[in-house]
Amino acid sequence: MPTTNKPPFAVMLVNLGTPEAPTPSAVRKYLAEFLWDQRVVDLARPLWWLILNGIILRFRPGRVAKNYQKVWTEEGSPLLAIGKQQQKALEQRLRDEFKEEIPVYLAMTYGSPSMEEVGRQMRQTGAERLLVLPLYPQYSATTTAAVFDRFAASLKPCPHLPEVRFIRDYHQHPAYIRALAQSVRESWKEQGQEPEKLVMSFHGIPQRYAKQGDPYPQHCENTALLLAKELGLKDDQWLLTYQSRFGREPWLQPYTDFTLEALGQQQMQSVSVICPGFSADCLETLEEIEEENREIYEQAGGQNFHYIPALNASPEHLQLMYELVEQHTQGW
Repeated sequence: MPTTNKPPFAVMLVNLGTPEAPTPSAVRKYLAEFLWDQRVVDLARPLWWLILNGIILRFRPGRVAKNYQKVWTEEGSPLLAIGKQQQKALEQRLRDEFKEEIPVYLAMTYGSPSMEEVGRQMRQTGAERLLVLPLYPQYSATTTAAVFDRFAASLKPCPHLPEVRFIRDYHQHPAYIRALAQSVRESWKEQGQEPEKLVMSFHGIPQRYAKQGDPYPQHCENTALLLAKELGLKDDQWLLTYQSRFGREPWLQPYTDFTLEALGQQQMQSVSVICPGFSADCLETLEEIEEENREIYEQAGGQNFHYIPALNASPEHLQLMYELVEQHTQGW
């Protein structure tokens, strides 16, 4: 039965999702759900069904599973393990600040823990107000809107809907920019020097999506400009790039891998790469950037490649989360 001591509200952190294990079968299950979302791939469903089931899910899971095996930890997927750290740390911070229990839940758009699971947990507390915080600083229909769709679908069976507030983006929030800058400064302090170039690598989307009105590239550019300003960088000291393209159509450019290859060919002596759009380290940062793109850069002739970790559960990131919750729960 729900408790009589209802919390004033609850918070749901949402990230993309992860396979339950670094195996082809688990990856196939995850990719089938992720890539079937029309927000992610908007091709006509009959055609896409044939491509997805006839080609992609037959060949891609084995290769992706091997990549997951490289980054898997004792706690499981890095994305999920870090997400749990963020959840617990934010819950403790809210308890300290509000002087009462504020439930914080972690959910994934695809896979587990699902939003339905979170809903069942929330009903046990009696909370009737929910703040949804997608962990995507820059808005895109492929990520934040997909969270909204999935959340709305999860509420369809519910006879008693909670009061809901939804954070769309925080790409230029001062605490976010400060947190990014602090992570860069700490990394450079550990390295003992500033690099010749700071590469800010964001996840890409098809160019067609941006032409249709997705504001994602403008959000990425705003974040990059604000971070460069906060760090006092000159225009020739940093670059904005896009990673993780999929399929044959043009995606947002410049591409991260091509850029790092070109920097390597220029005999660059030192490069730092940060991925500001990722709130937690995952396959795309730990394997794609730290391993694949490092190799591309070094084989092209570059020296001293350093990946700057995502904000993860750092104090500065928790400060940002707390400020977002405080801002968006006024009156609750």
